[in-house]
Amino acid sequence: MATTLTLISSMATKALLADLTAQFSRQHPDITVQVESVGGVDAARRVQSGERFDVVALASNAIEQLLGEGHLVPGSRVDMVRSGVAMAVKAGVPHPDVGSEETLKQAVLAAPTLGYSTGPSGVQLARLFERWGIADQIRDRIVTAPPGVPVGSLVAKGEVALGFQQLSELMNLPGIDVLGGLPEAIQIVTTFSAARGAHSASPAVADALLAFLSSPATMAIKRQHGMDPA
Repeated sequence: MATTLTLISSMATKALLADLTAQFSRQHPDITVQVESVGGVDAARRVQSGERFDVVALASNAIEQLLGEGHLVPGSRVDMVRSGVAMAVKAGVPHPDVGSEETLKQAVLAAPTLGYSTGPSGVQLARLFERWGIADQIRDRIVTAPPGVPVGSLVAKGEVALGFQQLSELMNLPGIDVLGGLPEAIQIVTTFSAARGAHSASPAVADALLAFLSSPATMAIKRQHGMDPA
C-alpha cells in the first residue's frame, strides 16, 4: 500500500533532505516523502500551531522544545548531522583574512555590511560579537536575512559584504565566494535532528524514515552537503 509522508525542515537541511528522501524512496518505492523547507522559526511555529507533519527536522534545541511541548513523540528523536558556519563574500571581490579569531574580528569591523540568519547560528554570532565587545559598533551594519532567504543571495546581490551562514546553505550558490568555515576556536556547530510528529498517520513508516536519516548509509551524502554525520 502506497504511503505519503510529510516532512517539514529548516532551510539549512533543504538540499540534504531532498537527496536523502529521494534515496529512501528509491529503496521503498511505495513510500513518497513530501519535504517542505522553510525558515526554522516558521517551521517550529507551524508545528506548535497544530499543523500535522509525520516528521519534523530542525536544530536540536528546537526539536527538544517541541518534544517538551508535546508536539513530537518522546523517544523518537534522531540526530542527523552537525553543521558548521562558513563565511562568504561577493564573487570576485578581494578576500579578507579570516583565518584566525583576531583577523576575522578585524574583517568584521572593516565590513560595511554584515549578514546572518535568524537561525541558531545567527543567535550564536550575535553572542560572539557581544563577547568581542563590538556589538554596538557594528549594530547598524547588520542585515538579518528574512526566514527562508539565504544569506548568500544577499551577498551575491551586493546587499551584504560579509555573510555568515551554515556551509550547506552557502555551497553552490551562484555569485559568491565561500571563504571557508569560522576559525576552529570560535566555530559554531549546530546539530540538526528529526523526530516523529505526535499526530503522524503513519507512525511505523515515519520511524523507518527516521532510522534511515540517522543510518551509516547516509554518511557520504551528508558530507557532500558540507555536514558531518551526527
